Amino acid sequence: MTTSSWQVLDPRTPVVVGVGVASQPLDEPGAGVEALELMIAAAETAGNDTDAPAVLREVGRVAVAHGSWAYTDPGRVIAERIGAPSAQSVLVQTGIPQQTLLNDAHAAIRDGSLDASLIVGGEAARRATLARRAGVTVVDSTQDTTPDEFQVPTGEIITRIEIEGGVASAMMPFALIDSALRHAEGRTLDEHRDEIARLWAGFNAVAGQFPHAAFPEPRDAAFIREPSEANRPYAFPYNKWHCAQMNVDQAAAILVCSLDAAIRLGVEPEKIVFPLVALESSFMLPLSKRRDMHRWPGMEVLGRAAGAHLGHALADIELVEIYSCFPAAVRVQQRALGLPVDGVPTITGGEPFAGGPWNNFVLQTTAAMIERLRVERDAKGLVSTVSGLLNKPGLAVYAAEPGDAPLLLDDLAEPAEQATSAVEPIAGYRGPAQVAACTVTYDVMDPAKCTVIADTPDAKRCVATADDAVLARRATCEELIGTTVEIDGTSFTV
Repeated sequence: MTTSSWQVLDPRTPVVVGVGVASQPLDEPGAGVEALELMIAAAETAGNDTDAPAVLREVGRVAVAHGSWAYTDPGRVIAERIGAPSAQSVLVQTGIPQQTLLNDAHAAIRDGSLDASLIVGGEAARRATLARRAGVTVVDSTQDTTPDEFQVPTGEIITRIEIEGGVASAMMPFALIDSALRHAEGRTLDEHRDEIARLWAGFNAVAGQFPHAAFPEPRDAAFIREPSEANRPYAFPYNKWHCAQMNVDQAAAILVCSLDAAIRLGVEPEKIVFPLVALESSFMLPLSKRRDMHRWPGMEVLGRAAGAHLGHALADIELVEIYSCFPAAVRVQQRALGLPVDGVPTITGGEPFAGGPWNNFVLQTTAAMIERLRVERDAKGLVSTVSGLLNKPGLAVYAAEPGDAPLLLDDLAEPAEQATSAVEPIAGYRGPAQVAACTVTYDVMDPAKCTVIADTPDAKRCVATADDAVLARRATCEELIGTTVEIDGTSFTV
């Protein structure tokens, strides 16, 4: 379809017209700017990216993904700085998928509530960390206003039973998921470690070619696989460089408007990219309540809907960016979406190597995808979203040309819930149980504790930890999944 034929499209068709990123590589404590200034810089870049900066003044809504900072109303400051002081300010709390911010914009544009919307997120975590370690004080700006809209998530990300049973870090649930996937596919511990090391070495190689990567230094599979002083173990089989690197100073902004507004405001046609699919599921179920911990039925539902809408398998999409906080997230999604399990589904290098600004990575990857599609104009691009601990999925597909059907925009919570088998976790259980997932945590370099999710004889779930260094070391060399252990409340013995 050529631009001359765009006249047959609904003028309210949502399109992405501008993207911007901002970063600051710092080494000096106290240097640099705060996260809000990075977000403003990204927003201004997104406006300039359109080749029609007047679009920024048309923005009627500025939605910001909440970060590790304490700003109360950053959207209002951004709106004022871009010349749209009357824009509605929205702050979206952690636990709501970043795809939701994009979907809200698409829906408001399609129904005529807005002509243009700006979605922004950013962090200055490296700046804060450098200052704290050096004893230097950096002061962020404050606001005395509240946002016009403050979105707060509903549902349970992690259960009290999981926390009391010893699940004490973000990487542990993903390591538990990866162990369940390993067992389901019949891999040995060494085969599993080899697989994730090869996958992550592929991500690292992509980061080496990505201009915005925060950590592009070459790291091969052997380095990534093995614990070392430069790659400390966190939650078996994960080491430091298996994990999202959040101490980065990065921001991104996505400018979305209606097709008729883009044309009216003079956006260059080659800048316009069309969302073809914008799906999410707001249904969430904590890890210990999922019968099949190695699967993500909600993402499977989104993948099937997207493939049916596009008329082809998602594996046929040329450019893919799978959310990559930990290897389990990528590996589970590859299987849920029917992507090649031996592929390297990233154009950025992922959160460990491109950098993983907290609650903002999807905006970074979406910006990167839009830039690629403007060059590779015959391709499609897929960007996925993970919220929480594989709780709420998001899936978007973009192209430089409109699809044969209007944008597929939906929250598929109901079918996701119907597709997900649940189990009841119980507290205070005493008796035998069969290990369904396990991981090990460390005292610096030494295995120290082993945490398991286990199935009771009456088909319920429990979570427990053995504070036993000998058992922990054994669990890094020998498969414990399938083993019967003795549970005593929040602890266990073999």
